[in-house]
Amino acid sequence: MGNYYCLMTGLPDISLENTKISVSFSDLKESIDFELSNKDKKIISFFFLKNDCVNLVKLLKNPDAQIEENGNFSKEQYDDLIATEGEENSNSFPQFMRDFVHEYHENKEKVGYFPEDDILYRFYEYASSACPNEMVKDWYKLNLDTTNILTAILARDNGWNIAQYIKGENDVTEMILANSSKDFNLSREYDYMNTIMDIVECTDPVLKEKKMDAFKWLWLDDQTFFDSFSVDALFAYICKLDMLVRWDKLDIEKGQETFRNIIENLRGEARVPDEFTSHLPKTENVNS
Repeated sequence: MGNYYCLMTGLPDISLENTKISVSFSDLKESIDFELSNKDKKIISFFFLKNDCVNLVKLLKNPDAQIEENGNFSKEQYDDLIATEGEENSNSFPQFMRDFVHEYHENKEKVGYFPEDDILYRFYEYASSACPNEMVKDWYKLNLDTTNILTAILARDNGWNIAQYIKGENDVTEMILANSSKDFNLSREYDYMNTIMDIVECTDPVLKEKKMDAFKWLWLDDQTFFDSFSVDALFAYICKLDMLVRWDKLDIEKGQETFRNIIENLRGEARVPDEFTSHLPKTENVNS
């Protein structure tokens, strides 16, 4: 695993409280291509593969659609994949994308089928098992699991068959299907479940999404706390930047205040081991 001190220190600081973006994905991708080892480029390519999934759905729906530039594949490669209907010789696309293309025309006629959701689930499953980096695999498993949890809660609240809406086979999906308790008994195994349940209680959909991003942002912080210059830290930075891009068009001042409050609340709920804090100076509790 490489140490990318110069690359990481050269990137502008970003925070969820400040959604002003001062670095572009295209510039960052150029730096990555120049500085990273081939092994670490493969790890980072998993992030950009998500953009490839978005592009593929767009082009299946409309061959003339405008696509995202920050993917791993070219327009010509997408076109070849679609034209050959996912055959094995379709460049170097992962199997799940070839399967998706092969099944798309049949699936798209089904009532309630959303190809964007379908390919996202497939991507999460693929990345959480195929990536050679443990932190990145854990990141995509977290995304798969939280998506399934939120989907299961929504299905249950609407009286739908939960099994028809969650995807994948792992411990979380097994517990969701096997338990009828409010939290599917997941709180016993997963510390983050209490936070997820608090987020679910939020009735404002925009605020709910912001809280989910804040939760994931802090998860990335925790994973890279002692490792600021590795490929893990770079991957975390890119994921955070992606969140900021999504919120770029929101009211900046309001967004800063909202995220600041969310971050402070989540950090306040976190239990930091004593060995990490014993060397810090004592401060007075401003709320006392």
